[in-house]
This record gives sequence, C-alpha cells and structure tokens, in this order.
Amino acid sequence: MKNTAKRFLSLAMALCMSLSLLCVANAANTSETSGGSASSNVTLSSTEDGSLGGNPAATAMSVAVPTVLPIAVGTDGRVTTATGAEIVNNSYGAVKVSSVAIHAGEGWHLTAFGDPSTLAGEKVDSNKVGFAMRIGGGDQLATTNGDESAQNLLTSAVEGCYMSGSGDTAKNRAAISYDAIVTSVSEAVTNAGVASVLFVIEWDI
Repeated sequence: MKNTAKRFLSLAMALCMSLSLLCVANAANTSETSGGSASSNVTLSSTEDGSLGGNPAATAMSVAVPTVLPIAVGTDGRVTTATGAEIVNNSYGAVKVSSVAIHAGEGWHLTAFGDPSTLAGEKVDSNKVGFAMRIGGGDQLATTNGDESAQNLLTSAVEGCYMSGSGDTAKNRAAISYDAIVTSVSEAVTNAGVASVLFVIEWDI
C-alpha cells in the first residue's frame, strides 16, 4: 500500500511539472484588433545540460596551462627552452590571464633575468635562476634582482592575455615563449625543480 502511494505521488508530481512547463510554453498575450500588437518575453536559464527545467549552473571554466616549462643549460652556460607552449581556453566563454607569479624551487633563489654573463661571477652551486616570459606575444615579464623566493610577474591582464571562447579556435589560445639564466652546477642534474609559475585565470567580464 505504501509503495502504491509513493508511485502515485511521484506520478502526480511529474504530471504537475509537465503541465507547468506546458502552460509556460502555451501562455500567450492576445492581440484583439487588426493591426494590434502583443509581446513575448524571452527568458534565459543556464542549466547543467542546457535543457529547459534543468539544474541551474553557470558556464563551466576549463583552461589548460603547460604542465612543465623545461629548461636545459649547456656546459658553456647557454640555455635552451621548449617551443610550442601555450594556454588553451576550452571554455565556451572568453577568459584572461589576470596575474602571474613565480616561486623559487626548494634550495633555489630568484634573480634578475638578463644576459647570462651577469651570473658569471656567482659561485658554483649558488642556485640562482632568472626567468622571463611573454604571453600571447605581449610585453616581457621578467624576474628582478632581490633574491626573493617569490615574485609577481603580472598583476593585471595586458595585451596577449585575453582569449576568446572555444568556438573561436584562432583566438582561444595564447602562446608562451620563455627564457632563463641559471648559475653553474658542479654535478649533473635532471629535471630539477628550480621554480614554478602560477597563472591566475578569470572570466573576461
């Protein structure tokens, strides 16, 4: 008996919801004279599955940034960096890079980016790294002198930091070019964590 009552209640609720949607769709303003007018309101609901009556939800954000920005330093101090790094906006809406910060890895220190010769006088294994990058071909963002463990490279979006939604494949990504200088090492290292770059992504509102 209880199960029958529950099934009846569920059916009644579903019927009521269907009738309410039908009434909304069929409700009408009436023009009663020749040449008269009647208006229709256009309403918007953002839902998880894009259906009328679905669960309310905002547009989902999905932006991919590089997992790693590798650098290699030769025995003569010359640095090589990777090409093809980029930020890709997979969201439907436009986004921007609103800030960028760099944090030194454990045992490492940030120093001013510039000509590698500026580090020639540093002691071996002093573990200093200078870093510079451009986002979307914009202005260079570079570390400064100060031996800090963290520095802000960007505090507000600039040209190159804006990306359109995923529907525009020509403008939904921003290329990243970067360079670095490092002090010499007494022993070979492989994939040592010298620094990490933190990108903050926001909707372009």
